[in-house]
Amino acid sequence: MQRPKFDTPTEFRFEPKAVAETADTAWWKRFGDPVLDTMIDEALANNVNLNIAVANVEQAAGVLTQTRSQLFPQIGYTATGEKVRTTEAGLSREAARLPNPQTAYQALLTASWEIDLWGRIRRQSEAALANVLASDDARRGMILSLVASVASDYIKLFELQFKYGQVSQMNVAQVQSEYETAAAQIPQIESQIAQTENALSILLGRNPGSIARGKSIAELMLPSVPSGIPSQLLERRPDLMQSEQQLIAANAQIGAAKALYFPTISLTGAFGRASGDLSNLFTGPARVWNYAGQAVGPIFTFGAVSGQVAQAQAGQQAALYGYQQSIQNAFADVANALVASQKLQEQVAAQGRLVAALKDYARLATLQYNNGYTSYTTVLQAEQSLFPAELTLASVRAQVFSSSVNIYKAMGGGWVGIADEATAAGKGQPIAERAQKVPLF
Repeated sequence: MQRPKFDTPTEFRFEPKAVAETADTAWWKRFGDPVLDTMIDEALANNVNLNIAVANVEQAAGVLTQTRSQLFPQIGYTATGEKVRTTEAGLSREAARLPNPQTAYQALLTASWEIDLWGRIRRQSEAALANVLASDDARRGMILSLVASVASDYIKLFELQFKYGQVSQMNVAQVQSEYETAAAQIPQIESQIAQTENALSILLGRNPGSIARGKSIAELMLPSVPSGIPSQLLERRPDLMQSEQQLIAANAQIGAAKALYFPTISLTGAFGRASGDLSNLFTGPARVWNYAGQAVGPIFTFGAVSGQVAQAQAGQQAALYGYQQSIQNAFADVANALVASQKLQEQVAAQGRLVAALKDYARLATLQYNNGYTSYTTVLQAEQSLFPAELTLASVRAQVFSSSVNIYKAMGGGWVGIADEATAAGKGQPIAERAQKVPLF
């Protein structure tokens, strides 16, 4: 099946002029915080949802193995031993001379094979393989979300920590009401810190608990925006690759449903021994065998087959539209992440200038108060303006780093494969790769 063609933009909106070839690198290491690096490695190794995704891939691989097995002869065996007594009432003289009860033993080697002339089993195997690949892409999508979530929660934790420190250091006790207003925010911030730590612990595969701190927001480095063009999203984003494999599976189901219009041809056979005496079971005269061919096909099904074909065709159309919608949503995700990053950086610059001006105002107001040129009310007003401005600056800085995380999440890239190597599934040969090596004939 060829990939459907959709109208795609030639470039991303709001893409900055300064971009770098970082889509295939471990971008989270560009923050320059070893603690964050260790947390992401721990999450990739221990996250429960990621382990569930691995199990889903293994389950889909099992379905593929079961479906493919029908392409080959099925060989088995049967062994029976039986002792039967029949009624002697009304038997003829000749029949009455026969042994009663009678004993019978049988050992057979059996074989059956459905000849897949119309491709039903091959199409079902193709659909099963596509489902394996779709499940593996869903697992890779889980890796993408996991890395982004750990990085985002880690940044949020430092934003809350900064707010807590600022409130705790509020030194306007001369006006008790203002001090208490600021101090009243501490319990709420502490609660948010604890909840963020617990959420991050779950992502790491730990029980809820405290989280180690690394660098502050001011010390973190901002990763470069990865370069790329919109059409590359089809290979970069696991969710788009998953939608494509689901479309392939739905398309294969149409062929499997149409094959039901044609007869099913199968061969069966058996070879073994049968005897009324166990000691004679393996002698020459006890040998038995049989083979047969069978063709079974529909004549009048009153819509049973056509209904299945219609379902498969409708499912394929739904998968096609779902794939198209996923692509459009992916373009929107990238555009939103890029514009958010650009505008947030502009907001940080403006907010930084505001904080600098308010700090200078607070310094001058304090000097005037100390020299008796103004009342403390002026100092208090300056502090009241500076305090929320600093909190806003810290919040916007955190949003800038989070927007950088969102860009890498929206664009995907080879970094997902790098992260995959740190998972339990990535340390061996991936299940999806093993599944693809078995031919469909």
